[in-house]
Amino acid sequence: MTKAELITLISQETGLTKSNAQKAISCLIATVVKTLKKDTRFPLFGLGVFSVVKRPKRKGRNPRTGEPLTIKAHKAVRFKPAKQLKDSVNNGK
Repeated sequence: MTKAELITLISQETGLTKSNAQKAISCLIATVVKTLKKDTRFPLFGLGVFSVVKRPKRKGRNPRTGEPLTIKAHKAVRFKPAKQLKDSVNNGK
């Protein structure tokens, strides 16, 4: 689903204008980003939890040349789906 399709769907389901639906989606995304920058968790009830995890430095290999290299330690975003979401997908509801 594209962002435009999501905006159209939210607009139709809620009665919001496409402009307001786009603002709502942009606000949600901005809020998730701001929260993850200052905190390490952002729960979206019924959907799951976004969290920031630290990835340690590790050895890797350049896929083109096969040359060994070191991948720097960094932060990554992890998403853990809520039980309700998992059950909906698994049960086809």
